[in-house]
Amino acid sequence: MRPAPATPPALLQPQRPIRPLPDVLISQIAAGEVIERPASALRELLDNAIDAGARAITVRLEQGGMGYVQVEDDGCGIPAEELPLALLRHATSKIADLDELHHAAHLGFRGEALAAMAAVAEIEIISRRAGHDGARIQASAGQLGPVQPTAAQPGTRVTLRQLFFNLPARRKFLKSPQTEYAWCADVFKRAAIAHPHLALRLWHDGQLKLQFDRDPSPHGLDRLAAVLGESFSAHALPLTAQIGPLTVRGLVCKPTAARARADVQHIIVNNRWVRDRTVAHGVRAAYADVLHGALQPQYALLIDLPSELVDVNVHPAKSEVRFRDSSAVHQAVRHAVEKVLARAVGDLALLAPHQADAVAAPTQYPATAALPFRREGANLPPWDSLARAYAPLPAAEAQPSSPLQARDAAAPANYIPSSSSVSPEPHADDFPLGFALAQLLGIYILAQNRHGLVIVDMHAAHERIVYERLKAAEPGDTAVAVQPLLIPAAFAATDAEIGAAQDHADTLRSLGIELDQAGPGSLVVRATPTLLAHADPIRLARGVLADLVMQGTSDRLQERRNALLASMACHGAIRANRQLTLAEMNALLRDMERTERADQCNHGRPTWRQIGLADLDALFLRGR
Repeated sequence: MRPAPATPPALLQPQRPIRPLPDVLISQIAAGEVIERPASALRELLDNAIDAGARAITVRLEQGGMGYVQVEDDGCGIPAEELPLALLRHATSKIADLDELHHAAHLGFRGEALAAMAAVAEIEIISRRAGHDGARIQASAGQLGPVQPTAAQPGTRVTLRQLFFNLPARRKFLKSPQTEYAWCADVFKRAAIAHPHLALRLWHDGQLKLQFDRDPSPHGLDRLAAVLGESFSAHALPLTAQIGPLTVRGLVCKPTAARARADVQHIIVNNRWVRDRTVAHGVRAAYADVLHGALQPQYALLIDLPSELVDVNVHPAKSEVRFRDSSAVHQAVRHAVEKVLARAVGDLALLAPHQADAVAAPTQYPATAALPFRREGANLPPWDSLARAYAPLPAAEAQPSSPLQARDAAAPANYIPSSSSVSPEPHADDFPLGFALAQLLGIYILAQNRHGLVIVDMHAAHERIVYERLKAAEPGDTAVAVQPLLIPAAFAATDAEIGAAQDHADTLRSLGIELDQAGPGSLVVRATPTLLAHADPIRLARGVLADLVMQGTSDRLQERRNALLASMACHGAIRANRQLTLAEMNALLRDMERTERADQCNHGRPTWRQIGLADLDALFLRGR
C-alpha cells in the first residue's frame, strides 16, 4: 500500500484567534527589515545625525560593529523630554502629514529605526540641545530606562551594543569582524560621497581608519576623488550638467578603466545613496559604443531634483527611489554622460597625466600650449617646423552624405581625409596626436607629439571614424522610416506587454513599430523600422515592450541601428597590412582628433596609446 501523504505542519496546529502582536515583537519584525547587520544600524544612525544638521560626525566601531556602534554628531540635539519618544515606534519630528511624506527631504522619516534597534540590542542616547542641560536614556530588548541628567557636548551620541544579543539565531548569520567592518566602511564612504560638506571620521578598535574633511569645492568632486581613491580618480572625467529641473554632477571613468564587477557604481539622489535601475541603465547606454564586452563602467553620480518629482518611501531601508518621470531622468543621465565621453581627443586626453586627470575644476582644462615640449639638452626639431613638414594633403573628396556612400568610401585606394581635417597653416596646438613617423608591421602607426611617442591601431581608429560618419549620415531628428510587414507577426503577449502597448502607443509609433491587439492575450506586429527590416519583428517588439515596462523608455531600436552601423564600419575600415603613406597616416590622425569617442573603437578597445618621453628614458636608463 502507498503511504498516506504527509499532512502539512500548519494543518496539525489548532486554529489560533486573531490578536494584536506585542509591541516588542513588532519592533523585532521591523528590525528584520531595517537592521540586517551592524552596517544597517550605522546607516540609520548616520541618517539621523545628518538630518539633525550635523557638520562633523565621528563613528566608532568595535569588532566590526558587533561589539558596539557609536555615532556622535554636533547637530541640534534632542530635548530631554523627547528622548523616550525617540525610542517609540513611528515617532518622528520629520513628517506630520501625508503631504510632508510625499515631499520628504530628510534621509530618515519613518520613525522605526531607533525602536527596532532598541528591540534587538542595548542602546544608549546622550544628547544636549544648545542652551539646555544634557540628558541620557538607555534601553535594552525594548525596555526603556528613565531619563537621567548628564554632562554632554551640544549634539547627540548614540551607542549600540551587542546587536542581536537576544536573537542568537540572527547573530549567527553575522560574518567575521573584518567582514562586518568592511560593510560598515562602505556605508561610511557612501555617506561621505553623498554629503561632501560634512567632516567625517571613522575609528575601528581604537584606530583611526578613515577621515574626510569638508569639501570646499562647489560641486563636491574633490570629496569623490578622495573617497574613491587614486585608482578611480586617475581615470575619472568630471561631469556637471543642468537639464531642466534635474542637476547631474560627479565623475565617470574612461572606458579603458572598466572592471569585470559593478562594485564601483555610486548613484546619489538628493543626497541619498540608492540602487536605481533607471539611472544605471542610462549610464550603461551612454557607454554602449565605447565599452568592451561585458565590462562594467566606474562612476559616481550625484543627481538633484525637486522632492515632489521623486518618491523615497518605496523601500524599508530607503535604498530605492521611484521617479515621477523615469524616462526623462533616464535620457538626462544618458545624454550628460555621453557628452563627457564624446569629447574630442585634443580636448583632454593628451594633457600631462597630473593635469588631465585633475577633478577639482570640472569645466576648465589647461591649454596644450602651456605644456613644455623642449627638454634641457634635447636635440629635437622645433615643433612648428614639424607641423609644417607633416601637414596633411588637401582633401580630394567631401565627407560622405549617406550610410552607403560612407561605407563605399571607407577604404579607398588612398585614405581620403574629411574636408574638416585640413588646416591651411598648421599650428602646434592643432595636432595633439602629433605627426606620423612610420607604420609598424602594417598594423600600427607610430607618431611623435609634444609628450613623446603615440602608437595608433589604424584599423580600430578608422573604424571609429567611419562609424561616427555613418551615424551622422542618419539624421536622428527626422521621422523613422517604416516598412509594413507583408505578413503581420502575431504572438502571445502577457498582461504587462499588452498594457505597455496601450500606454506607450505613441512612443512605439515614433520608434517605427506598429502594434495592435489581436485578441484578449495576443499582439500583432504590423510594421517595423526600415533600417531593421531583417530583424525578427516579434523579438524586436518584445524587447522594446520589456524596456517600456521596466523604465518607461526604450533604446533598443537605437542599439540595433548602431550595431548595424558598427558592423558596416568594421567591414569598411582599413584592414591590417594596408601600406599607408605619411600623408595618409597624418590624415587619419587629423580625423581622429576631430572625431567623438576617438579614444575607443566601436568594440571598446583603445585606439591609441601615449608613451611619454620620461617612460622612454627609463627604458634606456637615461639620466641615471
